[in-house]
Amino acid sequence: MPVRKASARWEGSLKDGAGTMKMESGAYEGKYSFGSRFEENPGTNPEELIAAAHAGCFSMALSAGLGKAGFSPESVETQASARLEKVGEGFQITRIQLTTVARVPGIDEATFQQHATGAKENCPVSKALAGVDISLEATLES
Repeated sequence: MPVRKASARWEGSLKDGAGTMKMESGAYEGKYSFGSRFEENPGTNPEELIAAAHAGCFSMALSAGLGKAGFSPESVETQASARLEKVGEGFQITRIQLTTVARVPGIDEATFQQHATGAKENCPVSKALAGVDISLEATLES
């Protein structure tokens, strides 16, 4: 299996400095700062990128699980919200909320929810973030 790589460069102090994060593939490069991480300033932050990775991984895992069970999902759209909070003397990601809407012909609600829960528990990003409270709201669209 391939090894995925990304890099970051930070220049300056924590509050006055700034940095850039980029993916080795070239698919993304973005600026980040104290303001984009702890305030509402423009730019990205590590938590936003983790949320994007989690949304993408979960969507693929749900689609794969449904396919293995004989269903053909038309679409799986997921939003992930990563919450960064002060805990003790530092900060940590305390919660990730996954909200997904899927269109899957021929599946009943209970079976869909079972597959959504399985994807939440077993996608590689969920496993990597096992120390974080991960919640799921899954909606089957008709």
